[in-house]
Amino acid sequence: MADDNPTTDPPKPPASSSASTDEPLYGGFTRFELELEFVTLLASPPYLSHLATTKLLQQPPFVAYLKYLLYWTEPAYVKYLSYPGPTLKSLELLQQEDFRRDVLRPDVVGRLAEGFLNGSLSG
Repeated sequence: MADDNPTTDPPKPPASSSASTDEPLYGGFTRFELELEFVTLLASPPYLSHLATTKLLQQPPFVAYLKYLLYWTEPAYVKYLSYPGPTLKSLELLQQEDFRRDVLRPDVVGRLAEGFLNGSLSG
C-alpha cells in the first residue's frame, strides 16, 4: 500500500506538470503518482484476480485502503484516470465483500473483462 495509514487525507492533485519540491517522495515518486498507478491497475480484471488469489482482498487493512481510494471518484481526481469507467467500476465493486470473494472465479473475471471491453460497465 502506498500509505500505512489509509485514514489520512488523500494527496492533492498536482498543481502543474512538475511535482512540488516540498512533497515527500517514495522511491522517487509522489504519493499521488503511486496511488494513481495503483488505482489505474484496478481497471484490469486479471489484476483484480491476482489481488484475490494473494488473499489481499480478505485483509481488513487492504479493504480499508480500497475504501480510502474512493476519493478517486471526485472530479478533481477522476480527470487523471486513463480508464475512468472500468477503474471506478472496479473500485465500486471492490467495496462489496461478495465481489472480493467472487473475483477469484475465472467466469467472473471473464465477464468483467468482456463488460469493460464492450463498454457496458463503463460507469
